[in-house]
Amino acid sequence: MSSPVIDAWLAANLGRVVGWRRAIHAEPELSMAEFETTATVVRILTEAGLAPKVLPKGTGVVCDIGPADKPRIGLRADLDGLPIPEQTGLPFTSRVEGVSHSCGHDAHAAILMGVGHLLAEYLEAGNELPFSVRLLFQAAEEVMPGGALDAIDAGATDGLSRIFALHCDPHLAAGTVGLRAGPLTSAADRIEVHLRGPGGHTSRPHLTADLIYAMGSIITGLPGILSRRVDPRSGTIMAWGAAHSGDAPNAIPQEGRLRGTVRTGDREVWKDLEPLVRSIIGELVAPLGITYDLTYVRGVPPVVNEESSVAMLRAAVDLIGPTAAVDTPQSPGGEDFAWYLETVPGAMARLGVWSGVGPQCDLHQPNFDIDERALGIGIATLAGVILGGELA
Repeated sequence: MSSPVIDAWLAANLGRVVGWRRAIHAEPELSMAEFETTATVVRILTEAGLAPKVLPKGTGVVCDIGPADKPRIGLRADLDGLPIPEQTGLPFTSRVEGVSHSCGHDAHAAILMGVGHLLAEYLEAGNELPFSVRLLFQAAEEVMPGGALDAIDAGATDGLSRIFALHCDPHLAAGTVGLRAGPLTSAADRIEVHLRGPGGHTSRPHLTADLIYAMGSIITGLPGILSRRVDPRSGTIMAWGAAHSGDAPNAIPQEGRLRGTVRTGDREVWKDLEPLVRSIIGELVAPLGITYDLTYVRGVPPVVNEESSVAMLRAAVDLIGPTAAVDTPQSPGGEDFAWYLETVPGAMARLGVWSGVGPQCDLHQPNFDIDERALGIGIATLAGVILGGELA
């Protein structure tokens, strides 16, 4: 099967969408600083005759399409880049030092702008939409607890019957869309441990408190003990991303910092993680004469896809023709789309973006890129939800 309306629009306009994606890709902006990206979205939607509105903090956009007296479906994309230097060598590589779209948010934004243009042209041709639609371009997905909360506070989900989103997945080939009912991602929290001690000479560790040894105890001990304190079926994992202390090889330093994340696929386990992490670190450090401060930032809950919404996505994928819907496993990654699903039913799908050529780079790697054929598939999937389905 295929959708003549969607196919015809993509045949005439996909090149423009690719250009939008590349322009955003070349000028990435960090979380809560997506001012130029926001302006780009407003300009492109306005060109389609739509009436986008900037969210109160100056980043992020909402845009309603269609009559308000029909059930309203939200379609969400994110805008922010990451503090990761790009190493793709692409002609449209990031021009912002140390910042890149290494998570695919440039693709998400371009896809949703494409959907906006497609639906606007559909209405201009005298057609009616089965649903009212709200396009939501969200800021600050990459920081905890996520910009979704700001969007929700600004009323972005008011009146929505369902909400949908896509996320680039380099583990799936372009031409596939990953679907899963139930938990799709994990809860994700961030921790930082700031340790302090008197310092001293490495020849006399017995006369001071060995801060590096204490750091090592936490680095290895917290993940190990945590894995023995929670049900292994919960998919709980703790990993460190940064460890900093000292400089001289013969001096025990006075300060050190550790930063990492704690993730779980079980919402009930997530509720108890903070006190458990605090207890374990206290037990590890107690005998070592080191003082510490623990900053525990509660992040996002798991994305839990509603079954009926997944069925709507599957029906939309079936409209695309050769595109295949595939079952996708639960991911340990966190995603603040989960906050929308706390109050509005909906689902997120995985958009295959791997070209099948060269290394299969993961998200958040400096050389991550997408097969741009996936942009058309993303537009067809979200537009298919609107044009091809009935609200279950």
